[in-house]
Amino acid sequence: MADGPAQTTLPAGAKTAADPGMADSQVGHGPGAGDVWVFVEQRDGVAAEVSLELLGRARELAGRLGVKVGAVVAGAGAPVRALAPALVARGADTVYLADHDDLAQYLALPYTRLIAGLVRRHQPQIVLYGATTTGRDLGPRVASTLRTGLTADCTDLRIGDLELRGVVTTDLLYQIRPAFGGNIIATIVSPEHVPQMATVREGVMVMPEADESRTGEIVEVAVARADGAASAPGAASADGPILLGDADFAARIVRRVQEEKSVDLKGARIVVSGGVGVGSREGFALVEELAHTLGGVVGASRAAVDAGWIDHDHQVGQTGVTVRPKLYIACGISGSVQHRAGMDQSARILAVNSDPGAPIFSVAHYGIVGDLHKVIPLLIRAYRKKGTG
Repeated sequence: MADGPAQTTLPAGAKTAADPGMADSQVGHGPGAGDVWVFVEQRDGVAAEVSLELLGRARELAGRLGVKVGAVVAGAGAPVRALAPALVARGADTVYLADHDDLAQYLALPYTRLIAGLVRRHQPQIVLYGATTTGRDLGPRVASTLRTGLTADCTDLRIGDLELRGVVTTDLLYQIRPAFGGNIIATIVSPEHVPQMATVREGVMVMPEADESRTGEIVEVAVARADGAASAPGAASADGPILLGDADFAARIVRRVQEEKSVDLKGARIVVSGGVGVGSREGFALVEELAHTLGGVVGASRAAVDAGWIDHDHQVGQTGVTVRPKLYIACGISGSVQHRAGMDQSARILAVNSDPGAPIFSVAHYGIVGDLHKVIPLLIRAYRKKGTG
C-alpha cells in the first residue's frame, strides 16, 4: 500500500491497539500534532547507519503530516557535538543534543530517563528507533515508561487512516512488519496512545544523501544528576534540566569489547548466497569461489546458517541482513518470503535452482534451472574466460 490519498478503512491484516473501552465518538485529526522523531544511535561520534536511514523515512512521514523531523542524540564531548550538523544534512529539522559525561556510554536507565523526559516535554507524535541491540533495549523501556505502544522490527512505515466501529482516526502511523514466521505481513496501528513508536530493521530504508545546504536548529538539552533535595529523577519541566538519579546508575560498564563483523553484506555491490541446495559446509566452497571470482561477498539463507554451514554474519533475510547490491546471485535457495524480504530490492537477481517451481524465480530477473554444482563452475569458467579474452 503506497502513500497517497488517505484511506478510511482498516488495511487488510491490520491489528488495532485501541482500548476495548474506547468511546464510540469521532476522533480528531490524528493522535497528536507533534513532530516525527528519530533516536540516533551513535558511537564515538559515528551515527549508526539505521539511524540515518530512519531520518530519510522520517522526512517522508513528516512531509505527509506537515510537521518537522527531530533527531535525538546523546553522548559526551566533541564527537557527539560534531555529529549534530551532519544530522541536519541528512534530514533533521531539529537536533536535540544531550551532551553530558553520564551519557558517554549507553546505559538503559539514564537513556530511558532522557528520552522519556524529552518526549514529555516536546510531545512528538512518532518516535522511531533502529532495531539494533540498543534500540531493542531502549524503545520498549521508553514505551513502558510513557504507557504507550511499540511495534518491533518493522520493515515499512506509512501514514494512513483507520475506521473502526464508526470511529475514524486520520494520519496514523502504519507500522508494517512480518508476522507468524514471515508468512503474513501485519499492519499495526495505535490510535489511542501517543507517541506512536516503532523499531525498524536495518537496511530496509534507503539512506538519504547528505545535503550540506540544509539548515536546522540544534537544541541543547540540559542534563543533571539529582541529589536528595532535587526533583524526582526524570523530571522534565519546560525549561529545567532532565534529572538523572543515582538509581539510574545501578549498572555500570566495566569493559567494552568490540568485534568487527566478518563480512560487510550491506556495502557489497555483488552478493553470492547459498542455501540448503548447496548440500554441505564443503559445498559453500563453490559459492565462495564464485563470489571471489566476481569480487563479491558470500551470503546465505537462514536454513544454511541454522545447519551450521556458515556464520550468522552472512545471513540474508528477515532475521539477517537486508541487502540491495547491484547483483544478487541465489544458489540453491528456494526463496521463502523471509529470504526474499531481505534481497528483493537488489538491482539484478540471478537464481540457480534445480526446482523450476522454486519461489526464488518469482523475484529473479534471470533464472537457471539446474544443478548448482555443475552451473557454478560453468559461470566461473565463463567469467574468467571473458576476463582473459
